[in-house]
Amino acid sequence: MDAKKRPRKVSLFIPCLVEHFLPQVGEATARILSRVGMEVDYPGGQTCCGQMQYKTGYQAEARKMAQHFLRVFKGEELVVSPSGSCVGMIRYHYQELFRDDRKWLSRAESLAGRTFELTEFLVDVLGTEDVGAEWPGKAVYHDSCQVSRVLGITTQPRLLLSRVRKLEMVEMEHQETCCGFGGVFSLEFPVVSEKMTGDKVAEVVKSGAEIVISAEPSCLLNIGGYLAKMGEKIRALHIAEVLARISRQ
Repeated sequence: MDAKKRPRKVSLFIPCLVEHFLPQVGEATARILSRVGMEVDYPGGQTCCGQMQYKTGYQAEARKMAQHFLRVFKGEELVVSPSGSCVGMIRYHYQELFRDDRKWLSRAESLAGRTFELTEFLVDVLGTEDVGAEWPGKAVYHDSCQVSRVLGITTQPRLLLSRVRKLEMVEMEHQETCCGFGGVFSLEFPVVSEKMTGDKVAEVVKSGAEIVISAEPSCLLNIGGYLAKMGEKIRALHIAEVLARISRQ
C-alpha cells in the first residue's frame, strides 16, 4: 500500500461482550494496532451497537442506539473492532434501520464504509500479514458465521495466524458449521444450541489442537464455556490475544 494513502489513525470500538467478559481482547486489539503504526483513539460514550435489539425485533430501540453510535463515531477516522457480528450490524443493518430517513441513512452509509473487523483491517487495509507474534502450540481456527458468512472473512485470519512463530495451525472437520450460539438462537432453542455446540467441540477435540481460535467473542464464550463444562484443557482464545503476543526472537 502507498505509504501516503496508508491510514495513520483509527477509532477503536469495543463491543459489549468484550467490555464485560473479555476485556483482555480489547487491550490486545489496541496493542496490535499500535504495534503496526496506528494512532489509536477510543471515543468516549460508546455503548452497544444495538445488534441484540435489532435481531429481537425492537426496531425503535435499535434505531435510538444506532443514532447514539453514529454520533459517537461521527468523525472521519476508520473504525476497527474485534467483533465481526458488530461490524456486520454497523455495515449492513444500520442502513436497513434508516432506509426511510435520508439524514441518518447518509451517516450510516458513511460509517459502513469505514468500519472494519480487526483481521480484515490488518490484511486488506494495511496490507499487513505479519505482526511479529509468537505463540508456541497447536491451534485450530473456528470460522464464526458472522465473520465468514456475513463479512466474507476467512483467509485474512488464517494468513495472520500462519505468520505467528511457533504456532502450528490445523483445520478441523466440518469447520464451516455453526457453534450453536447464533445470538438469541441459543436462548430460544437451548437444546438444539447445546447439541450444535457439542458437535463443534467434538471436532475441536478431534483436531488435536491445544487452542481454538476465533475472531468472534460470542463464539469464544460459547465454545470456551462448553469446553470448561466438559473438563477439557483446550483454551479458547480470540485471535487478537494470539497476535498480541510479541515474538522474542
